[in-house]
Amino acid sequence: MIPRRKKRLAWVLSLIVGVAAAISLILYALTQNIDLFYTPSEMIEGKGPDKTRPHVGQRLRVGGMVVEGTVKRNPQTLEVSFKVTDTGPEVTVLYTGILPDLFREGQGIVAQGVLVEPTVLKATEVLAKHDEEYMPPELAEAMKGIKHVNPNQPDYTGSKETDTQKEDNGGQ
Repeated sequence: MIPRRKKRLAWVLSLIVGVAAAISLILYALTQNIDLFYTPSEMIEGKGPDKTRPHVGQRLRVGGMVVEGTVKRNPQTLEVSFKVTDTGPEVTVLYTGILPDLFREGQGIVAQGVLVEPTVLKATEVLAKHDEEYMPPELAEAMKGIKHVNPNQPDYTGSKETDTQKEDNGGQ
């Protein structure tokens, strides 16, 4: 082989090996940062058609409602334990830290952490969910004096008709 071709071939092969190594490192890093989302039912019964269950030591997220009467706080530390459910099974969540302001029993949450037992999650983060109708207390106070008018209700004269009613009456 000509020396110039050998040099070019070595350069192309090293480029291919370098790109393959970079892609494999990126994929490895992505798999380490993926947190799969499970509901309590999916954790116990399995997820998907093959009924895949999370294994102990796996990082994951669990979402559901905080079960009434299960929140237990340690008065000396910031340790909290509570149970989360969706429609059936319950999963225990252990958390050390300050819980979000919207956290309450009966409220939806998402907890991210490591599974330490098949039904126990050691959470590193707890997020409280709220509905789209949430309004900060200050804004709710300010809006108390504002009257909201529903377009389907009678106006102040009491003679509001919808367009379909006008068409039924011959447009009068």
